[in-house]
Amino acid sequence: MYKKISAIVVPTILAFGIIAYMLYRVWGDLLEALQHIVPQYLAAGVIICLMAWWLRGWRYHTILKSLNCPASITIATACIFVSQTVNLIVPARLGDFVRVFILKHEYNTTYSEGVSSLVVERVFDIVTIALLGAVSLLFVLNVRSEFYIIIFVPIIAVAIFFIFLLFIGKFSSENRYIQIILNMLHEIKRASLTLRSVVLLGSSSLVIWLLDILVCYAVVMMFQQQIPFAIIVLAIVIGNLVKAVPITPGGVGTYELSLAITFGLVGVAPAVATLIAVIDHLIKNLVTLVGGIVSIYYFGDWVIPSIKNAFNIKFGGEDKPEH
Repeated sequence: MYKKISAIVVPTILAFGIIAYMLYRVWGDLLEALQHIVPQYLAAGVIICLMAWWLRGWRYHTILKSLNCPASITIATACIFVSQTVNLIVPARLGDFVRVFILKHEYNTTYSEGVSSLVVERVFDIVTIALLGAVSLLFVLNVRSEFYIIIFVPIIAVAIFFIFLLFIGKFSSENRYIQIILNMLHEIKRASLTLRSVVLLGSSSLVIWLLDILVCYAVVMMFQQQIPFAIIVLAIVIGNLVKAVPITPGGVGTYELSLAITFGLVGVAPAVATLIAVIDHLIKNLVTLVGGIVSIYYFGDWVIPSIKNAFNIKFGGEDKPEH
């Protein structure tokens, strides 16, 4: 019981502690910065964010189709909304487990297929973000040395993973658990390494993350700041790669801090950098939260027990997945 409570409370306190510290140190300049916003850009940011979400649903629909799961774009989008909403509330990316349960309930997919679909989506996200970051480095001066590590380590890791997948057919085992892993790797290869999947998933991932960057760009314009586009790209890249490590629920705190630090490279005032970072993430999280609530109603009440099961499985509860 205490383990479950602390698993949520500690990361949440850490997340809000980071945000509180960021706001506290620039509190005197916040009101002045807020007086210069242009609200129309806020609406533009929300619309762009919704476009990115629809495209995420289409991409996930494409991944599931390659795994012989006939989920519609609407179902695929709702799946992501629910899982990402859970990730906003609890740590350790438990929402990913919920998505696996939803697919099992709706289409009787295997848990292996559900996990494979997640891995394919995550891999294309990470490699696309990291490559965008690598390109942005060509246009940014005085880059912090740790940024190179944050960007190039994922690129190297994904490259090694793809090379391993190319040779996965050469491996076999009589061990049941190793067979399960090998089967999952075959599914990942089938969904990600055909020419069609590389083109479709690669191009859609690029557009998704460019839209994500444009949301931040709209917030920058809202505060009438002249921040180079390459810096905005770099900020979103660093923020999302740091956020990928599940230290806090939804990366709250670590994401904002990463963006603010990156904007500081070009002399953006700390108060403005903090507000841009906080509002950018707030737009994306609120759209996710609203979409998640609507999606839960769309699927039905059975989703709530699935969320509970995901939490129990991760932290040693006694409940078993419902079929």
